[in-house]
Amino acid sequence: MLTHNTSQVLPEGLVDSVYRLQQNMFINAPTLSQLAAVECFSEESIDELEGHVARYTENREIVMSTLERLEIPISPCNGAFYVYADLGDLAGDVAQGLGAEVLCETFLREKKVAITPGTDFEDPASGMGFKRIRFSFPGATEDVREAMKRFEEWWPSWLERCA
Repeated sequence: MLTHNTSQVLPEGLVDSVYRLQQNMFINAPTLSQLAAVECFSEESIDELEGHVARYTENREIVMSTLERLEIPISPCNGAFYVYADLGDLAGDVAQGLGAEVLCETFLREKKVAITPGTDFEDPASGMGFKRIRFSFPGATEDVREAMKRFEEWWPSWLERCA
């Protein structure tokens, strides 16, 4: 007989049966998952993967080159599908109602493109999230190109607000 907590969800008479059932359900990977895993190694799947890798590489270059032209420092991004930028004082003074969160909200409102504030990724105690933003680029290359064009056109107006 299985020993269990008295605060249970099942009626007493079903506990042992459900316990045995769940053991068998989770002891091995389901057949469907195994078949899906095997399909990942097919030539068609590998071709699709290589297409995504090529697109991500091109998209990453678009984002990185734009930020480089704007002289915005970035973290290395060799395997991810995002670029993390450290704006430092260019994010604006949080005490003046600026910072990465306001920058991202303003850019979204004015240019209809979403970027993410570093506050979503940093330890709040560090305060660094208010100076960092993240650009994600897994979408279509033309969308990434247009988004970065809008950012590059918009960036000088942000710098004026922070002056």
